[in-house]
Amino acid sequence: MKAHALIAAAALLCSACAQTDERTSAMPDTSANQLRLATYNTSLYSDETGGLIRQLQGDSAHARKIAAVLQQTRPDLVLLNEFDFDEAHRAADLFQQRYLEVAQPGGGQPLHYAYRYLAPVNTGVPSGLDLDNNGEIGGTGRDRGNDAWGYGLHPGQYGMLVLSRYPIDAAAVRTFQLLKWSTMPGALRPVDPESGAPFWNDTVWSQLRLSSKSHWDVPVKTPLGTVHVLASHPTPPVFDGKEKRNAARNHDELRLWKEYLDGGDKPWLCDDQHRCGGLAGDARFVIVGDLNNDPVDGDGRHEGILELLEHPRVLRYPTPSSKGAEETGLRYAGKGLLRQGAPQHATGDFGPRSGTMRLDYVLPSTGFQHVGSGVFWPASDRPEAKIADGSDHHLVWVDVR
Repeated sequence: MKAHALIAAAALLCSACAQTDERTSAMPDTSANQLRLATYNTSLYSDETGGLIRQLQGDSAHARKIAAVLQQTRPDLVLLNEFDFDEAHRAADLFQQRYLEVAQPGGGQPLHYAYRYLAPVNTGVPSGLDLDNNGEIGGTGRDRGNDAWGYGLHPGQYGMLVLSRYPIDAAAVRTFQLLKWSTMPGALRPVDPESGAPFWNDTVWSQLRLSSKSHWDVPVKTPLGTVHVLASHPTPPVFDGKEKRNAARNHDELRLWKEYLDGGDKPWLCDDQHRCGGLAGDARFVIVGDLNNDPVDGDGRHEGILELLEHPRVLRYPTPSSKGAEETGLRYAGKGLLRQGAPQHATGDFGPRSGTMRLDYVLPSTGFQHVGSGVFWPASDRPEAKIADGSDHHLVWVDVR
């Protein structure tokens, strides 16, 4: 479908969107016939190796706010983006034991997740290649991060963590950390607009990994049957040059999920365990993550996210909204920063230059019934607003049965 047609279809869907009462976000139905699915970019990362562990070993006001939001909303399944990975899982242990399982100011009752999934990601892992074409491999600071498989200053920075009330089928998990970008049919290989030549030579292009962090299919055995948690965090479509390599990568990272859902023979779509092909046609799933692409605003190639929103296997439901997003978006509009998207649908505030955008998504599959949804972004006069500023993103939740 052409991009302009997809935008029109998305706008039509938004016209039917209803704003959910914020108070329901703190009152999930805990019965066995309903699930609360969520995503939350927590900004729990450090520029230093082991930095997050050291923060969590102390008394992190940041982590307490993130835990308080989770205690208020109490998802059954949640993906945490930007949670630094360490091989010993020490940060995940500390966050669970010292923050989630302790009642936080402004939060709710202690929250325990019996199951979790985390694994290595591409961020900060040296590639041994000159990926930013500055004539050097590695270096210091941003130069080193740019030459990692995914931008990061140390391996595991900006990692991912899935928390679940229900058992995870670890043997059936599929990860796509190592999938080569060039193997995707029709991959958007970046081109230098001045020379017309590919930004990367064939040797580099053939080695590049598609996922800036990783793509995970995490099957969870819930009372509603197995739900495949399709988790990712594509690169922001900015911080590059005229070749727009990050915009192209973001698009194709999103397209990976489209290809995964499409069915058909896909011998190129092989996971890190060398199992090839997409998701079974009768499988239920939820796509979750900070997908770094707004349907109409910002610098992304919007057809990437629109093709997911409009995918025939993705449930149509009212776009999650919040009064805090509407209030913030209207304040920016009053200062001349105008957006095409409805302000109440934004999921994050990215400052006076970028404003608010919808970047975080919870997209359940057809076969579920939508019960409710929202973004934990209270209006500024609500007491819950004191815990909602732990990250520039806000938790998005969807209830299904």
